[in-house]
Amino acid sequence: MGMISEFKEFAMRGNVIDLAVGVVIGAAFGKIVTALVDNVIMPPIGLLIGGVDFSDLAITLKQASVDAAGEVVPAVEIGYGTFLNALIQFIIVAFAIFMMVKAINRLNRKEEAAPEAPAEPSEDVLLLREIRDSLKR
Repeated sequence: MGMISEFKEFAMRGNVIDLAVGVVIGAAFGKIVTALVDNVIMPPIGLLIGGVDFSDLAITLKQASVDAAGEVVPAVEIGYGTFLNALIQFIIVAFAIFMMVKAINRLNRKEEAAPEAPAEPSEDVLLLREIRDSLKR
């Protein structure tokens, strides 16, 4: 029973629950960003550069063909358009996270205390300074 109670204590810690909530919200946010990029951002950009759909951009290394058995062999392509979509999604997510962290830091920032004036030296220090200055003369 010790291991079960230890696992329960571990699983119920605030950090683990916060992490689980973060993962679920992050997955949902990723879907929102994917929909935003694919359906809202990329179509106007594609229209501006001549009606290009980035997800269709690819370099064909080998054309599709039919083999001797009559089966279709698919084309071999490097789909860099899909990579561009993923890159734009990453930039949007990174910017959103940056803005969120910046806002949280602004809320958590406490007013920095003004630097305190140095404390007045003790009488012993003042006396030692006088002695030092007398010896210098």
